[in-house]
Amino acid sequence: MIEIKNLTKIFTVAKQKITALDDVSLTVKKGEIFGIIGLSGAGKSTLIRCINMLEKPTAGSIMVDGREITTFKKHELRAARQKIGMIFQHFNLLSSRTVFGNVMFPLEIAKVPHRKAVKRTLELLELVGLTEKAEAYPSQLSGGQKQRVGIARALANNPKLLLSDEATSALDPQTTRSILKLLRDINSKFNLTILLITHDMNVIKEVCDRVAVIDNSRIVEVGDVLNVFAAPGSPVARSFVETVIGKELPTELLQGSGTGDGQTEAVLVRVAFIGASAGEPVISSMIRKYDIAANILYGNIDRIKDIPFGNLTLELSGPSRVLQDAMDYLRSRGLEIEVLNNV
Repeated sequence: MIEIKNLTKIFTVAKQKITALDDVSLTVKKGEIFGIIGLSGAGKSTLIRCINMLEKPTAGSIMVDGREITTFKKHELRAARQKIGMIFQHFNLLSSRTVFGNVMFPLEIAKVPHRKAVKRTLELLELVGLTEKAEAYPSQLSGGQKQRVGIARALANNPKLLLSDEATSALDPQTTRSILKLLRDINSKFNLTILLITHDMNVIKEVCDRVAVIDNSRIVEVGDVLNVFAAPGSPVARSFVETVIGKELPTELLQGSGTGDGQTEAVLVRVAFIGASAGEPVISSMIRKYDIAANILYGNIDRIKDIPFGNLTLELSGPSRVLQDAMDYLRSRGLEIEVLNNV
């Protein structure tokens, strides 16, 4: 659906060049919900604005639905944008128009016949649960209702791609969950490709199939959400994951663990459980099989897109060879193992 190759964007500010995107390459599959996460200033907003050509790239190519949009002329770009919906962080609603008028506005711009536009608008208001608010004005709506209007408006022209620019960052947690559920339902119902950017790993956890981590203008990691949670491969990804599942141990636990008594060795490991393995007695089976000691220091279980996911931090004690065999056993059962120290 989207194929980005060697994308670079350089801004010139006060005669100084600032690189917002540095040789970014990325592929988004049709029908998936793809997340891009990064800290403020990492380049994620610039990336999404390049995809709909609100920002013209300095170099590189962007293919959307098989078409190279960076070469489009103005009239071609206008037509292409009708098939790329955009949800904004601060809603961008027209205050002088009702909810109905805001949703209908892009249909008017596209010169859709009035009767057909009215029918489409009513369908969208029902889809986002705002039929009873059709005659209300934005000032009379809550933040969540405003974003639902924004989503309905973005869907007006039956887009093939939906871009979400921090769509939930201005909302409270409960409203955020309801908006994410709506996006998930829309993706499932229409097989609509959704690309969203965020700085909140909870958003990625709730709805995304895959995620790209952007840091200092470059993509540093791309993978399935479950795999990134289980084994983040970059420091910035690890820091984001820790905000959700609390994987960081207190320093005193790290310093006080991993010591041997001369007869045995100790190793501190983090074990990630995914899917069916989260409900299996794998740890107790390992202890019985290899006759080692396991001290549980930390553990939790959560869900990532309705798939169980959990992690345990264990101090394993026993002969070195046996410890290695025990960890290999856990890996053979589909668990991710990270050694935190080994003294």
